[in-house]
Amino acid sequence: MKFKSLLLLLAISISLHSQEPKGILHYVFPEFQQGVVLLKNGVSYNSKLNYNIATEEMLFDDNGTILAIGEEILPQIDTVFISNNKFIRVNNKFVKILIEEPSINLFIEHKCRIIPPSKPAAYGGTSQISSTTSYSSILSGGKMYSLTLPEDYEVVPYNVYWIEKNGQLKSFSSIGQLKKIYKDKRKVLNDYLKAIEVKPEDVKSVEEVIIYMEIN
Repeated sequence: MKFKSLLLLLAISISLHSQEPKGILHYVFPEFQQGVVLLKNGVSYNSKLNYNIATEEMLFDDNGTILAIGEEILPQIDTVFISNNKFIRVNNKFVKILIEEPSINLFIEHKCRIIPPSKPAAYGGTSQISSTTSYSSILSGGKMYSLTLPEDYEVVPYNVYWIEKNGQLKSFSSIGQLKKIYKDKRKVLNDYLKAIEVKPEDVKSVEEVIIYMEIN
């Protein structure tokens, strides 16, 4: 089925965006890729898809125009497939599935901080605004949905991981938080971390430590 059918379905609940940018650091994928949106009723639609981690929206390319799936349709989505990746909705956010097993699921939520440019300070110095600024508040004057940021803004991606075990969801974005989740296996985890470096930005290393902790 052509994705134009989905466009009709989403007509009352989509947000219009600008054209695909050249450099998209605030996206999961470097470019829009072929994907499938599977609804809970079993209906599926094909399109080029990408996830904007700044606006936290799943976007699709409709003949060169970038559109975001709207709030009224989101609850109807079962799974979004992009390339070899699967996304589902957890806590009203799109997360990518890393591990999908009967005993445990591991998801990754891609996020980012947007750092505004330094402002002139007293005595000829500069000061960096320390607080993170939301994507929508940075842009104004009709540019709220622009997919590119001004050159003087910095995008800092980071990951939030979600573990689903025994029907419970727990999140972590640092090694310290991971230790709290596995506090009953503190020695096992500490021994692993002494032997192998695990960094939250290194997705593979996080997957490997979770698998290790679950089988030991």
